[in-house]
Amino acid sequence: MESSTTTSYSVVSELEGTLLKTPKPFAYFMLMAFEASGLIRYTLLLFLWPIIALLDVLGYRNCSLKLVIFVATASLRESEIESVARAVLPKFYMDDISMDAWSAFGSCEKRVVVTRMPRVMVERFAKDHLRADEVIGTEIIINRFGYATGFIQESDVDRSIFNSVANLFEDRRPQLGLGRPIISGSQTFLSLCEEQVHAPVPSNYNVQRLHVQLLPVIFHDGRLVKLPTPATALLILLWIPFGIILAVVRLFIGSMLPLWAIPYVSRIFNIRFIVKGKPPAPASAGNQGVLFVCTHRTVMDPVILSYVLGRSIPAVTYSVSRLSEILSPIPTFRLTRARDVDAEIIKKELSNGDLVVYPEGTTCREPFLLRFSALFAELTDKIVPVAMNYRVGFFHATTARGWKAFDPIFFFMNPRPVYEVTFLNQLEVEATCSSGKSPYDVANYVQRILAATLGFECTNFTRKDKYRVLAGNDGTVSYSSFLDQFKKVVATIKPFFK
Repeated sequence: MESSTTTSYSVVSELEGTLLKTPKPFAYFMLMAFEASGLIRYTLLLFLWPIIALLDVLGYRNCSLKLVIFVATASLRESEIESVARAVLPKFYMDDISMDAWSAFGSCEKRVVVTRMPRVMVERFAKDHLRADEVIGTEIIINRFGYATGFIQESDVDRSIFNSVANLFEDRRPQLGLGRPIISGSQTFLSLCEEQVHAPVPSNYNVQRLHVQLLPVIFHDGRLVKLPTPATALLILLWIPFGIILAVVRLFIGSMLPLWAIPYVSRIFNIRFIVKGKPPAPASAGNQGVLFVCTHRTVMDPVILSYVLGRSIPAVTYSVSRLSEILSPIPTFRLTRARDVDAEIIKKELSNGDLVVYPEGTTCREPFLLRFSALFAELTDKIVPVAMNYRVGFFHATTARGWKAFDPIFFFMNPRPVYEVTFLNQLEVEATCSSGKSPYDVANYVQRILAATLGFECTNFTRKDKYRVLAGNDGTVSYSSFLDQFKKVVATIKPFFK
């Protein structure tokens, strides 16, 4: 580098061990193996961890990295790797962010992230959430059929990163470099930077005002709740056989017992229901029922609501699989997204008794509420807001990329699932459309009070926003042939049998 001119407020930061607290990327490759391929690849990569760790200790960092990349990605479709990088990994990256390093990174005008991981696994998160301008990483070799070979283009990863940073700043040097101290004789990108700050970045580091904000992860997919570090991954692997048996037993017992008995018997099987507030009495014959307006966390929501009320409450849904409708212990009615038709469906069911509706139209795992559809507010004044939330330890009970009919199984595979149901007071007439309020004002009000009850944040995102981010479609579930349904089943249970 002949020029010593400094780019104003430019930064080059290492991802592993700097922007991310975790110095080793092994757990992220475990996520890729499980979510993109299946349990066999996940198990193989876990069993190879001692060899991978030994190679690191002996100084063969390139060999260690190439081995883990090969096992995690070989024979995967490039589109599947990109899908996991888009929908699954950002949540785990975000949970591992070092805020001190981010403050230094976000205060610069030009931001570059370097990583030893494949660029495709990092780029979406770095650009969308860290607001990076460029991402430099390893490049997986893709064959002409669109499958990953498992090999990378770089022979010496550190040298390749050094050259890429040098080429990016060939006229001017970056002002700030964030990274781990050099532990070997190899030259790193830090030597190209005017100022070098070694991780962990001190909390009192002199930071200018932030040029960009760290964007939260609102939508994410994948079945694993915890980052699969070697110890956690082994625990999950050992639990899966017991979890499947436990889920089958729980579902069988639940299908045999009356709804009112479930909350009592569930304690025996380590399932906990937390109920707050006072639910309304059942609608009397001939009178219009109450409309329970609920937050939507999993496909189990209407079933859990019926459990805690001790009676079957029909539910209307925007999209649910055919198998879920068949297996559901309560009546479900599919909405068409044609406003007039949907209004008639809801009115008809309300005339028969109580009904539950989910104005968000889809689930959201994070502490955010999606925009509420105002249709419910136009149809009745008997509105009871219900705040629903759940906690699990190993497996998420929702999916955008997989088959939703398996959501209850994954929920009941958790060692100790917890569901919280909070009944709020029925809306006063003054807060409904009968007092002259618009349906949108009523819907926004209900969204706000439910968010306040749960400690969540209101958003204007919709179900279409969620599915475009996670699955690349609008989330419509259509009736399909038996062959299509079978293919979807195989794709969903692949993490356990492939």
